[in-house]
Amino acid sequence: MSLPLEGLRVIEMGQLIAGPMAGRMLAEFGADVIKIEPPGKGDPLRKWRMLHDGTSVWWAAQSRNKRSLTLDLRQEDGQNIARSLLKDADVLIENFRPGTLEKWGLSWETLHELNPRLVVLSVSGYGQTGPYRDRPGFGVIGEAMGGLRHLSGELGRTPVRVGISIGDSLSALHGVIGVLLALRHRDAVDEGQQIDVALYESVFNMMESLIPEYSVFDHIRQPAGSSLPGIAPTNAYRCRDGKYALIAGNGDSIFLRLMEIINRPDLAGDPELAHNDGRVRQVEMLDSAISDWTSQRSLTEVLASLHVGGIPAGKIYDAADIANDPHYQARDMLLKEQLPDGTSVLLPGIVPKLLATPGTLRSRAPELGEHTEEVLRELGMSEDDLERLKLKGTV
Repeated sequence: MSLPLEGLRVIEMGQLIAGPMAGRMLAEFGADVIKIEPPGKGDPLRKWRMLHDGTSVWWAAQSRNKRSLTLDLRQEDGQNIARSLLKDADVLIENFRPGTLEKWGLSWETLHELNPRLVVLSVSGYGQTGPYRDRPGFGVIGEAMGGLRHLSGELGRTPVRVGISIGDSLSALHGVIGVLLALRHRDAVDEGQQIDVALYESVFNMMESLIPEYSVFDHIRQPAGSSLPGIAPTNAYRCRDGKYALIAGNGDSIFLRLMEIINRPDLAGDPELAHNDGRVRQVEMLDSAISDWTSQRSLTEVLASLHVGGIPAGKIYDAADIANDPHYQARDMLLKEQLPDGTSVLLPGIVPKLLATPGTLRSRAPELGEHTEEVLRELGMSEDDLERLKLKGTV
Protein backbone atom coordinates (compact mmCIF):
# COMPACT_ATOMS: atom_id res chain seq x y z
CA MET A 1 0.00 0.00 0.00
CA SER A 2 1.42 3.38 -0.99
CA LEU A 3 1.30 6.22 1.53
CA PRO A 4 -0.22 9.62 0.64
CA LEU A 5 3.11 11.49 0.80
CA GLU A 6 5.30 8.77 -0.67
CA GLY A 7 7.90 10.27 -3.02
CA LEU A 8 7.90 13.62 -1.20
CA ARG A 9 11.39 14.77 -0.13
CA VAL A 10 11.43 16.99 2.99
CA ILE A 11 14.53 18.68 4.40
CA GLU A 12 14.08 19.47 8.09
CA MET A 13 16.33 22.15 9.57
CA GLY A 14 14.22 22.79 12.65
CA GLN A 15 15.14 21.99 16.23
CA LEU A 16 13.23 21.07 19.38
CA ILE A 17 9.48 20.98 18.90
CA ALA A 18 7.50 22.97 16.32
CA GLY A 19 9.46 22.30 13.10
CA PRO A 20 10.41 18.71 13.98
CA MET A 21 6.84 17.84 14.93
CA ALA A 22 5.67 19.03 11.52
CA GLY A 23 8.39 16.88 9.95
CA ARG A 24 7.34 13.89 12.03
CA MET A 25 3.74 14.10 10.84
CA LEU A 26 4.79 14.32 7.19
CA ALA A 27 7.14 11.36 7.68
CA GLU A 28 4.39 9.26 9.23
CA PHE A 29 2.44 9.51 5.99
CA GLY A 30 5.30 8.55 3.70
CA ALA A 31 7.53 11.59 3.17
CA ASP A 32 11.30 11.02 3.11
CA VAL A 33 12.33 13.44 5.87
CA ILE A 34 16.05 14.21 6.09
CA LYS A 35 16.75 15.91 9.40
CA ILE A 36 19.81 18.17 9.41
CA GLU A 37 21.53 18.39 12.83
CA PRO A 38 24.68 20.20 14.02
CA PRO A 39 27.67 17.79 14.19
CA GLY A 40 28.57 16.66 17.68
CA LYS A 41 25.52 18.13 19.41
CA GLY A 42 22.47 17.34 17.36
CA ASP A 43 18.99 18.60 18.08
CA PRO A 44 18.78 19.80 21.73
CA LEU A 45 15.64 17.68 22.11
CA ARG A 46 17.95 14.66 22.30
CA LYS A 47 18.77 15.84 25.86
CA TRP A 48 15.36 17.13 26.97
CA ARG A 49 13.19 15.61 29.71
CA MET A 50 13.96 12.05 30.84
CA LEU A 51 16.98 10.33 29.28
CA HIS A 52 17.59 6.65 28.58
CA ASP A 53 21.16 5.68 27.76
CA GLY A 54 21.96 9.37 27.30
CA THR A 55 19.10 10.19 24.90
CA SER A 56 15.62 11.55 25.58
CA VAL A 57 12.82 9.02 25.18
CA TRP A 58 10.85 11.94 23.72
CA TRP A 59 13.27 11.74 20.80
CA ALA A 60 11.91 8.28 19.97
CA ALA A 61 8.50 9.81 19.31
CA GLN A 62 9.50 13.13 17.74
CA SER A 63 11.99 11.77 15.19
CA ARG A 64 10.61 8.41 14.14
CA ASN A 65 10.62 7.68 10.41
CA LYS A 66 13.34 10.31 9.76
CA ARG A 67 16.94 10.14 8.54
CA SER A 68 19.64 12.08 10.41
CA LEU A 69 22.29 14.04 8.49
CA THR A 70 24.89 15.99 10.47
CA LEU A 71 25.82 19.25 8.73
CA ASP A 72 27.42 22.47 9.93
CA LEU A 73 25.39 25.12 8.17
CA ARG A 74 27.80 27.83 9.32
CA GLN A 75 30.46 26.46 6.96
CA GLU A 76 30.43 27.17 3.24
CA ASP A 77 30.70 23.46 2.44
CA GLY A 78 27.69 22.79 4.66
CA GLN A 79 25.68 25.49 2.92
CA ASN A 80 26.63 24.07 -0.49
CA ILE A 81 25.47 20.61 0.56
CA ALA A 82 22.21 22.09 1.83
CA ARG A 83 21.66 23.79 -1.52
CA SER A 84 22.35 20.52 -3.32
CA LEU A 85 19.71 18.80 -1.19
CA LEU A 86 17.17 21.60 -1.63
CA LYS A 87 17.64 21.75 -5.40
CA ASP A 88 15.57 18.60 -5.79
CA ALA A 89 13.56 18.69 -2.56
CA ASP A 90 9.84 19.35 -2.26
CA VAL A 91 9.68 20.93 1.19
CA LEU A 92 12.04 22.73 3.56
CA ILE A 93 11.06 23.02 7.24
CA GLU A 94 12.94 25.56 9.33
CA ASN A 95 12.20 27.20 12.67
CA PHE A 96 15.18 29.51 13.14
CA ARG A 97 14.87 33.16 14.09
CA PRO A 98 14.08 35.27 10.97
CA GLY A 99 17.27 36.24 9.17
CA THR A 100 19.22 33.09 10.06
CA LEU A 101 18.80 31.38 6.68
CA GLU A 102 19.73 34.64 4.95
CA LYS A 103 23.07 34.65 6.82
CA TRP A 104 23.77 31.19 5.42
CA GLY A 105 22.92 32.15 1.85
CA LEU A 106 19.65 30.23 2.00
CA SER A 107 17.10 33.02 1.76
CA TRP A 108 13.66 32.39 0.29
CA GLU A 109 14.61 34.33 -2.83
CA THR A 110 17.79 32.28 -3.31
CA LEU A 111 16.03 28.99 -2.74
CA HIS A 112 13.10 29.91 -4.99
CA GLU A 113 15.51 30.70 -7.82
CA LEU A 114 17.38 27.44 -7.17
CA ASN A 115 14.20 25.36 -7.03
CA PRO A 116 11.00 27.18 -8.08
CA ARG A 117 8.86 24.22 -6.92
CA LEU A 118 10.22 24.24 -3.37
CA VAL A 119 7.74 24.83 -0.52
CA VAL A 120 9.38 26.48 2.50
CA LEU A 121 7.73 26.23 5.92
CA SER A 122 9.15 28.90 8.25
CA VAL A 123 8.07 28.71 11.89
CA SER A 124 9.10 31.51 14.24
CA GLY A 125 7.93 33.23 17.39
CA TYR A 126 6.39 36.30 15.76
CA GLY A 127 6.47 35.64 12.03
CA GLN A 128 8.72 36.83 9.22
CA THR A 129 7.39 40.41 9.27
CA GLY A 130 6.20 42.98 11.80
CA PRO A 131 7.87 44.98 14.59
CA TYR A 132 8.55 41.89 16.75
CA ARG A 133 10.01 39.64 14.03
CA ASP A 134 13.57 39.76 15.39
CA ARG A 135 12.66 38.89 18.97
CA PRO A 136 13.46 35.37 20.15
CA GLY A 137 10.20 33.52 20.69
CA PHE A 138 9.54 30.17 22.33
CA GLY A 139 6.22 28.37 22.60
CA VAL A 140 5.55 29.60 26.13
CA ILE A 141 5.84 33.21 24.93
CA GLY A 142 3.51 32.46 22.05
CA GLU A 143 1.01 30.98 24.51
CA ALA A 144 1.16 34.19 26.55
CA MET A 145 0.87 36.60 23.61
CA GLY A 146 -1.77 34.47 21.90
CA GLY A 147 -4.11 34.81 24.87
CA LEU A 148 -4.01 31.25 26.20
CA ARG A 149 -1.86 31.77 29.29
CA HIS A 150 -4.24 34.46 30.61
CA LEU A 151 -7.10 31.95 30.58
CA SER A 152 -5.17 29.05 32.13
CA GLY A 153 -5.72 28.46 35.83
CA GLU A 154 -8.10 29.98 38.36
CA LEU A 155 -9.30 33.55 38.73
CA GLY A 156 -7.04 35.65 40.92
CA ARG A 157 -4.16 33.18 40.93
CA THR A 158 -0.91 33.00 38.93
CA PRO A 159 -1.56 32.00 35.29
CA VAL A 160 -0.42 28.43 34.76
CA ARG A 161 1.15 26.51 31.93
CA VAL A 162 -1.14 24.03 30.19
CA GLY A 163 1.36 21.27 31.00
CA ILE A 164 2.72 20.58 27.52
CA SER A 165 4.36 22.72 24.83
CA ILE A 166 0.99 23.45 23.27
CA GLY A 167 2.15 26.60 21.44
CA ASP A 168 4.81 24.65 19.57
CA SER A 169 2.46 21.76 18.82
CA LEU A 170 -0.28 24.03 17.49
CA SER A 171 2.31 25.73 15.26
CA ALA A 172 3.40 22.35 13.94
CA LEU A 173 -0.19 21.47 13.06
CA HIS A 174 -0.72 24.80 11.31
CA GLY A 175 2.58 24.22 9.51
CA VAL A 176 1.49 20.83 8.20
CA ILE A 177 -1.80 22.31 7.02
CA GLY A 178 0.15 25.05 5.26
CA VAL A 179 2.48 22.56 3.58
CA LEU A 180 -0.41 20.48 2.25
CA LEU A 181 -2.20 23.59 0.97
CA ALA A 182 0.99 24.82 -0.70
CA LEU A 183 1.57 21.45 -2.35
CA ARG A 184 -2.01 21.50 -3.63
CA HIS A 185 -1.35 24.96 -5.07
CA ARG A 186 1.92 23.74 -6.58
CA ASP A 187 0.04 20.97 -8.35
CA ALA A 188 -2.03 23.65 -10.08
CA VAL A 189 0.63 26.25 -10.96
CA ASP A 190 3.91 24.30 -10.72
CA GLU A 191 5.42 26.78 -8.28
CA GLY A 192 6.27 26.63 -4.59
CA GLN A 193 5.78 29.28 -1.94
CA GLN A 194 6.84 30.23 1.57
CA ILE A 195 4.58 29.51 4.55
CA ASP A 196 4.93 31.95 7.44
CA VAL A 197 3.77 30.38 10.73
CA ALA A 198 4.07 32.38 13.95
CA LEU A 199 3.82 30.68 17.34
CA TYR A 200 1.56 33.35 18.83
CA GLU A 201 -0.77 33.31 15.80
CA SER A 202 -1.16 29.54 15.99
CA VAL A 203 -2.30 29.93 19.60
CA PHE A 204 -4.46 32.95 18.83
CA ASN A 205 -6.25 30.98 16.10
CA MET A 206 -7.60 28.69 18.85
CA MET A 207 -9.05 31.45 21.03
CA GLU A 208 -12.68 31.01 19.98
CA SER A 209 -14.87 34.00 20.94
CA LEU A 210 -12.19 35.93 22.83
CA ILE A 211 -11.89 38.89 20.44
CA PRO A 212 -15.52 39.06 19.17
CA GLU A 213 -16.73 39.28 22.78
CA TYR A 214 -14.24 42.03 23.54
CA SER A 215 -15.09 44.01 20.41
CA VAL A 216 -18.87 43.90 20.94
CA PHE A 217 -19.25 43.82 24.74
CA ASP A 218 -15.90 45.21 25.93
CA HIS A 219 -15.67 41.90 27.78
CA ILE A 220 -12.26 40.52 28.75
CA ARG A 221 -12.60 36.79 29.32
CA GLN A 222 -11.03 35.57 32.57
CA PRO A 223 -9.67 32.20 33.74
CA ALA A 224 -12.34 29.88 35.12
CA GLY A 225 -10.51 26.83 36.47
CA SER A 226 -12.11 23.59 35.35
CA SER A 227 -15.44 25.08 34.27
CA LEU A 228 -16.46 26.06 30.74
CA PRO A 229 -17.62 29.68 30.96
CA GLY A 230 -20.90 30.44 29.25
CA ILE A 231 -21.76 26.77 28.65
CA ALA A 232 -23.45 25.09 31.61
CA PRO A 233 -23.21 22.81 33.39
CA THR A 234 -19.67 21.68 32.54
CA ASN A 235 -17.06 21.14 35.24
CA ALA A 236 -14.89 18.70 37.18
CA TYR A 237 -16.79 17.39 40.20
CA ARG A 238 -15.17 15.79 43.24
CA CYS A 239 -16.30 12.26 44.09
CA ARG A 240 -16.39 10.43 47.43
CA ASP A 241 -12.98 8.81 46.84
CA GLY A 242 -11.30 12.15 46.14
CA LYS A 243 -11.17 11.63 42.38
CA TYR A 244 -12.84 13.94 39.88
CA ALA A 245 -15.47 13.27 37.25
CA LEU A 246 -15.54 15.61 34.28
CA ILE A 247 -19.21 16.06 33.38
CA ALA A 248 -20.56 17.97 30.36
CA GLY A 249 -24.33 18.21 30.84
CA ASN A 250 -24.75 21.32 28.72
CA GLY A 251 -27.05 20.17 25.91
CA ASP A 252 -30.73 20.84 26.59
CA SER A 253 -31.81 17.19 26.42
CA ILE A 254 -28.61 16.02 28.11
CA PHE A 255 -29.29 18.40 31.00
CA LEU A 256 -32.74 16.89 31.53
CA ARG A 257 -31.30 13.37 31.69
CA LEU A 258 -28.53 14.49 34.04
CA MET A 259 -31.01 16.05 36.46
CA GLU A 260 -33.07 12.85 36.49
CA ILE A 261 -29.94 10.79 37.25
CA ILE A 262 -28.96 13.00 40.20
CA ASN A 263 -32.58 12.91 41.43
CA ARG A 264 -33.34 16.58 40.85
CA PRO A 265 -36.58 16.53 38.85
CA ASP A 266 -37.32 19.99 40.21
CA LEU A 267 -34.39 21.38 38.22
CA ALA A 268 -35.28 19.34 35.16
CA GLY A 269 -38.74 20.88 35.20
CA ASP A 270 -37.62 24.47 35.79
CA PRO A 271 -38.37 26.45 32.57
CA GLU A 272 -35.60 28.91 33.46
CA LEU A 273 -33.09 26.08 33.05
CA ALA A 274 -34.46 24.69 29.81
CA HIS A 275 -31.82 26.44 27.69
CA ASN A 276 -28.15 27.27 28.08
CA ASP A 277 -28.54 31.01 28.71
CA GLY A 278 -30.77 30.39 31.72
CA ARG A 279 -28.47 27.69 33.08
CA VAL A 280 -25.46 30.00 32.78
CA ARG A 281 -27.22 32.53 35.02
CA GLN A 282 -27.57 29.84 37.70
CA VAL A 283 -24.41 27.87 37.10
CA GLU A 284 -23.20 28.04 40.71
CA MET A 285 -26.42 26.48 41.95
CA LEU A 286 -26.23 23.74 39.30
CA ASP A 287 -22.59 22.96 40.09
CA SER A 288 -23.52 22.68 43.77
CA ALA A 289 -26.38 20.28 43.02
CA ILE A 290 -24.17 18.04 40.87
CA SER A 291 -21.35 18.13 43.45
CA ASP A 292 -23.77 17.08 46.19
CA TRP A 293 -24.56 13.98 44.13
CA THR A 294 -20.99 13.06 43.09
CA SER A 295 -19.60 13.61 46.61
CA GLN A 296 -21.70 10.70 47.88
CA ARG A 297 -20.43 8.25 45.26
CA SER A 298 -17.11 6.88 44.01
CA LEU A 299 -15.81 7.89 40.61
CA THR A 300 -16.60 4.42 39.27
CA GLU A 301 -20.21 4.66 40.49
CA VAL A 302 -20.63 8.16 39.11
CA LEU A 303 -19.35 7.25 35.64
CA ALA A 304 -21.37 4.04 35.51
CA SER A 305 -24.61 5.95 36.13
CA LEU A 306 -23.76 8.74 33.72
CA HIS A 307 -22.69 6.44 30.89
CA VAL A 308 -25.92 4.44 31.16
CA GLY A 309 -27.83 7.72 30.99
CA GLY A 310 -25.95 8.92 27.91
CA ILE A 311 -24.22 11.82 29.66
CA PRO A 312 -20.80 12.90 28.32
CA ALA A 313 -18.51 12.20 31.27
CA GLY A 314 -15.12 10.73 32.02
CA LYS A 315 -12.24 10.43 34.42
CA ILE A 316 -9.21 12.65 34.15
CA TYR A 317 -6.47 10.44 32.69
CA ASP A 318 -2.82 10.38 33.68
CA ALA A 319 -0.08 8.52 31.78
CA ALA A 320 -0.83 5.20 33.52
CA ASP A 321 -4.53 5.47 32.66
CA ILE A 322 -3.68 6.08 29.00
CA ALA A 323 -1.13 3.26 28.78
CA ASN A 324 -3.61 0.72 30.20
CA ASP A 325 -6.82 1.88 28.56
CA PRO A 326 -8.50 -0.68 26.27
CA HIS A 327 -9.89 1.98 23.93
CA TYR A 328 -6.43 3.45 23.31
CA GLN A 329 -5.18 -0.07 22.63
CA ALA A 330 -8.07 -1.02 20.35
CA ARG A 331 -7.48 2.05 18.17
CA ASP A 332 -3.70 1.51 17.88
CA MET A 333 -2.94 4.68 19.80
CA LEU A 334 -0.10 3.00 21.69
CA LEU A 335 2.66 1.68 19.43
CA LYS A 336 5.49 -0.52 20.67
CA GLU A 337 8.96 0.31 19.41
CA GLN A 338 12.51 -0.45 20.49
CA LEU A 339 15.19 2.02 21.49
CA PRO A 340 18.66 1.47 19.94
CA ASP A 341 19.72 -0.75 22.87
CA GLY A 342 16.63 -2.94 22.51
CA THR A 343 14.61 -1.42 25.36
CA SER A 344 10.89 -1.44 24.63
CA VAL A 345 9.12 1.92 24.52
CA LEU A 346 5.49 2.91 24.00
CA LEU A 347 4.96 5.72 21.50
CA PRO A 348 1.81 7.71 20.67
CA GLY A 349 -0.17 6.31 17.76
CA ILE A 350 -0.51 8.11 14.44
CA VAL A 351 -3.29 10.59 13.71
CA PRO A 352 -5.29 11.47 11.74
CA LYS A 353 -6.49 7.99 10.83
CA LEU A 354 -6.79 7.61 7.09
CA LEU A 355 -8.72 4.41 6.58
CA ALA A 356 -7.40 3.66 3.08
CA THR A 357 -3.82 4.93 3.47
CA PRO A 358 -3.01 5.11 7.20
CA GLY A 359 0.27 6.49 8.45
CA THR A 360 2.92 4.01 9.54
CA LEU A 361 5.86 3.64 11.89
CA ARG A 362 8.51 2.46 9.43
CA SER A 363 11.74 3.18 11.29
CA ARG A 364 12.90 4.17 14.77
CA ALA A 365 14.26 7.62 15.55
CA PRO A 366 17.82 7.89 14.18
CA GLU A 367 21.01 8.20 16.15
CA LEU A 368 22.95 11.39 15.51
CA GLY A 369 24.32 11.39 11.96
CA GLU A 370 23.19 7.81 11.37
CA HIS A 371 22.37 8.50 7.71
CA THR A 372 25.00 11.12 6.89
CA GLU A 373 27.07 8.96 4.57
CA GLU A 374 23.97 7.44 2.99
CA VAL A 375 22.49 10.86 2.12
CA LEU A 376 25.78 12.31 0.87
CA ARG A 377 26.37 9.29 -1.34
CA GLU A 378 22.92 9.88 -2.82
CA LEU A 379 24.23 13.33 -3.78
CA GLY A 380 27.07 11.63 -5.65
CA MET A 381 29.89 12.27 -3.19
CA SER A 382 32.95 10.04 -3.20
CA GLU A 383 34.76 8.49 -0.24
CA ASP A 384 37.42 11.19 -0.55
CA ASP A 385 34.73 13.87 -0.38
CA LEU A 386 33.28 12.29 2.75
CA GLU A 387 36.66 12.05 4.44
CA ARG A 388 37.46 15.69 3.65
CA LEU A 389 34.13 16.87 5.10
CA LYS A 390 34.66 14.81 8.25
CA LEU A 391 38.13 16.26 8.79
CA LYS A 392 36.77 19.81 8.46
CA GLY A 393 33.94 19.05 10.91
CA THR A 394 31.36 19.88 8.25
CA VAL A 395 29.52 16.62 8.83
